Amino acid sequence: MKRTLGRVGRGTVTALCAASLFMPRASAAQALPFEDISNSYARNEIIDLYNQKILTGTSTTRFSPSKSMTRAEFLTSLDRLLKLEPVASPISPYADVPQNAWYYGWIQAAVQLELASGVSAKFFAPAKAVTRQEAAVWLAKALKKAAGTASVSTAFEDGRDIAAWASSAVAAVYRLGLMKGDETGNFRPSDPITRQEAAVLLDRVLQHKGWAAELAARPKERIVIGWKYGQTTVQYENNILKSNVNTLSPRWYFVGSTGAVTDSTDTGLITWAKKKGTNIWAMVGNRSDQAATHRMLSSAATRNTAVNGLAAMAKKYGLDGLNLDFENVAPQDRTALTTFVTLLAEKLHANQQILSVDVSPDLDTDWTEAFDYGALGLQADYMVLMGYDEHYSGSAVPGPNASLPYVQKAVNKILQVVPSEKVILALPFYNRDWTLQQTGAALSSEFISFTEQNQRMQRYSMKPVWDASLGQYVASYTTQSIKHTIWLEEGRSLIAKYHLAVKQNLAGVAYWYIGGESADIWTSLGNAEKYYDYSF
Repeated sequence: MKRTLGRVGRGTVTALCAASLFMPRASAAQALPFEDISNSYARNEIIDLYNQKILTGTSTTRFSPSKSMTRAEFLTSLDRLLKLEPVASPISPYADVPQNAWYYGWIQAAVQLELASGVSAKFFAPAKAVTRQEAAVWLAKALKKAAGTASVSTAFEDGRDIAAWASSAVAAVYRLGLMKGDETGNFRPSDPITRQEAAVLLDRVLQHKGWAAELAARPKERIVIGWKYGQTTVQYENNILKSNVNTLSPRWYFVGSTGAVTDSTDTGLITWAKKKGTNIWAMVGNRSDQAATHRMLSSAATRNTAVNGLAAMAKKYGLDGLNLDFENVAPQDRTALTTFVTLLAEKLHANQQILSVDVSPDLDTDWTEAFDYGALGLQADYMVLMGYDEHYSGSAVPGPNASLPYVQKAVNKILQVVPSEKVILALPFYNRDWTLQQTGAALSSEFISFTEQNQRMQRYSMKPVWDASLGQYVASYTTQSIKHTIWLEEGRSLIAKYHLAVKQNLAGVAYWYIGGESADIWTSLGNAEKYYDYSF
């Protein structure tokens, strides 16, 4: 039998609910991992992929090579090929993908990265056999080859039968030699793909030396800041251990009107961070006190007092840097703030320490008028763009905390005057629950963590709907005849914004605040960190 992806099993399709969970029993006398693959043309590929934990059997002893592969099985194997992890997200976009299903986390991982979609807006059809053209689309997306308008209508006898939505993907995998036609020159786009065909297809990816090297490489090192807020040091450390954060930013210093700096340094955290090889850029705040900040910035003497005090503390405690978070600064203090940052940067740089400066998106309002992005970007090592508070506690109109278009616009604007390698995108680990008036206007909003958001979603049986234009799920509930709406922040929405940071070649990301996230978030972000660094 030829080793070609033209051969397709035509047996009855059955749901293999736990097919990817069965692992064969090892035995010293057993030459093959499965008893039914000795005559399969994909015998070697099946063994190789089994050994790499990419493919498993339909039982502990059988692989069922001629059986059709389900959509859930194929996507699971593709995720494993990409070294992704299953995501226990609290939100499923599909009614037929229950959280207790073995494939739930694998489908979530792919959907969050936009590698796969359902057969409709509400259904994924996990037990349905995956067709050859569906497999081509998913594989092309996984290998970042989906873009393009190439057609294969003339490459196959049945090229006209290939769906328009699959045409460019089929062209890509055909051009790459991953999928071919059968002996009669047909692609058979709507035929199910068999498990042994899938084995050959996935193995061909691994046989490509460049792709195999990408899959084995470590992700690119980016700055990942995790701000400490509302947690004990022990709680903060425990959450950091679960994360990919490599730069800690505890709120230790506040500058007052006289330039005096309050010192809340926790030397225990410094010791812990050094043992873990983690940097500390301690946060410096102004408590959003505009009047006190104006008095400090207006005098050269008080400015110098603050700069010298901060530099002395950074040197005394052996910090890697400082993170300046001055908010609600008066527009009239624009020049003085730039002078302050210039002086502080000089002091820190003399000790080989980093200065990062937090700024809000420039919306042409008084809130950000004090920040001369271009001038500050020349002096500071990094500009941390706080990509949230699109709609905040005082907003008259309810809306998302950080929609994708809002963050995209903010990034584009700062990149006009600050180079991308100096920009860090800060993303939210918090959200708002909006209480609405009968007119739809905002009555009030409540600051909530992701855990609180998810608890409310479960308590009120909310049905989130993905809004592609915002890059977020939206859900509503009613209690005591009052309507609430939440523009949800979770793994999928955060990945969309993380992808923006990667596409724009930013220096890294930051998260406000550690402890606000739910347990699934780090798996989602870990998948994104890994996948978006592949350059197939």
